[in-house]
Amino acid sequence: MLPALLGHGPRDVLPTAVARARQVVLLVLDGLGWHLLGEHAADAPTLAALEGGPVTTVAPSTTAAALTSITTGVPPARHGVAGYRFRYGGEVLNALRWRLDGRGSAPDPVEVQAVPPFAGAALPVVSRAEFTDTGFTKAHLRGADLRGWQTSATIATHCRALLSDGHPVVYAYYDGVDKVAHAHGLATPFLRDEVAATDRLVADLLAALPAGAALLVTADHGQVQVGPAGQRSLAEVDGLVDRYSGEGRFRSLHARGGAAVELLEATRERFGGEAWVRSRAEVVEEGWLGPAMSAVMAGRLGDVVLAPHEPVAFADPGYRVEQRLESMHGSLTPEEILVPLLAGAP
Repeated sequence: MLPALLGHGPRDVLPTAVARARQVVLLVLDGLGWHLLGEHAADAPTLAALEGGPVTTVAPSTTAAALTSITTGVPPARHGVAGYRFRYGGEVLNALRWRLDGRGSAPDPVEVQAVPPFAGAALPVVSRAEFTDTGFTKAHLRGADLRGWQTSATIATHCRALLSDGHPVVYAYYDGVDKVAHAHGLATPFLRDEVAATDRLVADLLAALPAGAALLVTADHGQVQVGPAGQRSLAEVDGLVDRYSGEGRFRSLHARGGAAVELLEATRERFGGEAWVRSRAEVVEEGWLGPAMSAVMAGRLGDVVLAPHEPVAFADPGYRVEQRLESMHGSLTPEEILVPLLAGAP
């Protein structure tokens, strides 16, 4: 998508309104999956009227991995941001907070993720002001011309000014749907109202476009309702686990020394009815995170990976914050991996 926008690929892969445009705003709506949008079409008339359809995001279907793929144009197998939390240097790195679970210093983002975002171009980026100096921003947006917004009402204002300055492509990010879905769940008036507010943001952006410009809307992942009832304990295999990484719907289990085979067998026997259970080698062979995954990148995954196909999540006993989430994502179900790719013009 971005390579095509930046002139590094055929534009015919893009919706017609974008392929013909002289300027484009790419708006990434965190958490607004294709299925979720369809269920709330009545609350999002502007989005529903746009041209386009569903496309597939990456695995794991989570923000850190997907946003890095959007900005670099390569899959997680290559850029190495293997999820929300992944193994790095013998510890577990939380990609969004950019800190290690242990006591070590957080690594240099360039060492973790070496692929230049935006093909090395200094693309203008409109995102939350508080994200400007974070490690994850340096990993997936470094080199960009960052414009921080304080409220969603100012996103269109920033984009209008950047287009007026002649920028051919502007990248914008909004995370309201994801935050509300995690906090309140999918079947609530809170989410309905947030989808409606997001739709108004899209309408404002369309109104801000000059002649010859277009808006391209996509998302990083969808959502699955899990809630407290869907939380699954891994106590039955915990004795074989040295540490955990990933997240509830894409859980990595790092085996104790010599226990990898036993852990795989035990996990399959206990949880195979609710999840796809794979060894690290099988994840690589099946290309879950993309083709040609190197041994270094594969080492960021656990010896065993659980990706639920049912509305459940596998709890990391040392990271309880996840267990308070109502909706979750990360796995390979259509609700999580199908995202919109929609376009419109004034």
